[in-house]
Amino acid sequence: MDVPAAPQAHATDPETGDPIYAYKRSLVGAAFVYRLAPDAIEWSMGSRVIRVPYDRIRRVRLSFRPLTLQNQRFLAEIWPAGGAKMEIASTSWKSLVEQERLDASYRAFVTELHRRLAAAAPNARYVTGSPPLLYWPGALVFLGTGTALLWLLARALLDGSFAGAAFVGVFFALFIWQAGSFFLRNRPGSYRPEALPGAVLPRAG
Repeated sequence: MDVPAAPQAHATDPETGDPIYAYKRSLVGAAFVYRLAPDAIEWSMGSRVIRVPYDRIRRVRLSFRPLTLQNQRFLAEIWPAGGAKMEIASTSWKSLVEQERLDASYRAFVTELHRRLAAAAPNARYVTGSPPLLYWPGALVFLGTGTALLWLLARALLDGSFAGAAFVGVFFALFIWQAGSFFLRNRPGSYRPEALPGAVLPRAG
């Protein structure tokens, strides 16, 4: 079942020329629409509108957040002073079994947002990846699981169980590809708004 289409993902307001980005966070409900006004970012869903001046933004986090139906998904989280966190995702729900990628539009919108923040919010913090308290325990589990799988693969080969070795090998490759990419991209760090890190953004072009 298809859901109603969201407004054009990346456009400009015909009256003001302000950049706009829209995506559907869920199958039901209105699309989330973000607008970059000259002095503020505006967020709306249906009739609800929230306006946050750029100089009120205190922290921005860029991260790689894959989902079951979309393994190439990125997220920008924005914390204003005294306000609720805003989230901008690079994918939009299109149907029960599909999330549409909005890579180019998301990258362009997030880049323009940072350009404006660099001028208006000199005290804002810019961080990447997962929070350290979540990332490092998860990284230890990832390394432990990878080591255990390698040990099982070696034992299967030494015992001559080639079918078992093939099964473990395929599972190990998938594990490294998916979990490894997540931890590689989401290592905690910081960046400057003039130099956005490519690991937590969709590819250009």
